[in-house]
Amino acid sequence: ILASLVNIFVQSQGAEFLISIVGVLLFAGLTAYDTQKIKSMYMASDSHEVAQRKSIHGAMALYLDFINMFLMLLRLFGNRD
Repeated sequence: ILASLVNIFVQSQGAEFLISIVGVLLFAGLTAYDTQKIKSMYMASDSHEVAQRKSIHGAMALYLDFINMFLMLLRLFGNRD
């Protein structure tokens, strides 16, 4: 986030490219982490109702990971005229 704020003022194409690559890798890692976290929460839950509530929170976390990764991919492959 800090690098993105600095890049607003610097306007460096190389920095924007690097930030996008790091962002894609970061959100790919977060997606894998959240998937494992959802799996372990489901296995540890003792009732169906608790598992259902946890699955909704996990789905929201995965949804946000995918949206952020998509935005980073758009920045990476977008037109830079």
